[in-house]
Amino acid sequence: MTPDPLSRREFLKISAAAVGGLAFRPHLGDYDLYDPAVFNHPLGLGVVRVTVSEVKVYKEPSYSSDEVGRLSRDTLLAVHERLVSPYGPQFNPRWYRIPEGYIHTAYLQPVQDQPQTPNYSIPEGGQLAEIMVPATQSLRNTKFYGWENLYRLYYGSVHWVTDIDSGPDGEMWYEITDDLLKLPYWISARHARFISPEELTPLAADVPPHEKRVTVSIKHQSLTAFEGGEVVLHTEIATGIPNLLPTSNGVSTATPRGRFNVHLKVPVRHMGDGKLTADIQAYELPGVPWVSFFEDTGVAFHGTYWHDNYGNEMSHGCVNMRLDEAKWLYRWLTPVIEPQQWYRAGFGTQVDVV
Repeated sequence: MTPDPLSRREFLKISAAAVGGLAFRPHLGDYDLYDPAVFNHPLGLGVVRVTVSEVKVYKEPSYSSDEVGRLSRDTLLAVHERLVSPYGPQFNPRWYRIPEGYIHTAYLQPVQDQPQTPNYSIPEGGQLAEIMVPATQSLRNTKFYGWENLYRLYYGSVHWVTDIDSGPDGEMWYEITDDLLKLPYWISARHARFISPEELTPLAADVPPHEKRVTVSIKHQSLTAFEGGEVVLHTEIATGIPNLLPTSNGVSTATPRGRFNVHLKVPVRHMGDGKLTADIQAYELPGVPWVSFFEDTGVAFHGTYWHDNYGNEMSHGCVNMRLDEAKWLYRWLTPVIEPQQWYRAGFGTQVDVV
């Protein structure tokens, strides 16, 4: 299914990339936030989204090279080459080449454009769904003001769908119930895919729980999962950046060291300040997927859609993981959680942070 060519769109091209037609910035008022043509460029090896307020474009794949441009949040870029730069940085030397130059991968999210057919079968208690387009604008339908912009939801984020109805454009929209705020808002049903129960079946369920363990290395920014003495997953991660000043709640932003056990699993968690806002610069991260808490102050393993800078400290204390690897770990860790459960508490897999 392709996006409706007659739907309301106004595409703003950044001047530096307009010649090649390879970069698009979304219009805040649109329900479709991007031009799908960026995915069809013959020289493109994929598309990435800028995840922070601004990134710099360099003449060469090096931070010491000349700056040749800047790109704003949610700009989409067709990538011409992926490379490992001899100029580093050492912890993550991965860069992308675009026609105008080179951008480090740190704040670029690989995205896809896979519009969906609406699904009308929503079980009691809700249905997990994954955003399948680079970004979708959620809206609240309020009594006094009608439809208002709320959060922008991003590719790979996961949400609880609790209803389906006609939206502001006359098409079908899903009601999402926010797991933190317990309030509803809406997105186009074309922009989310229902996650089947088969995708969430437990992994290595026949392995005795006491034989599963995870080691997180702060020094090496790595995670290793074991079944007995066998390594079943070894990957880069991003742990917490130690705070230089006291935090407002007194909790350190460094990932705590020690021995823990997974004690709570949720398929999705709204992280951040928990405010109602349409400000895309606000610290709001709705739909953080595949969350496994192992420390009492809220430190968890989870999928991350707002950076691609693994091998470096990046978080407020949690262990950031690539989306597919976080999902694998969520399924593998104990306690076991059923696909329709919003949460599951219990004494689970041992975690050593060293």
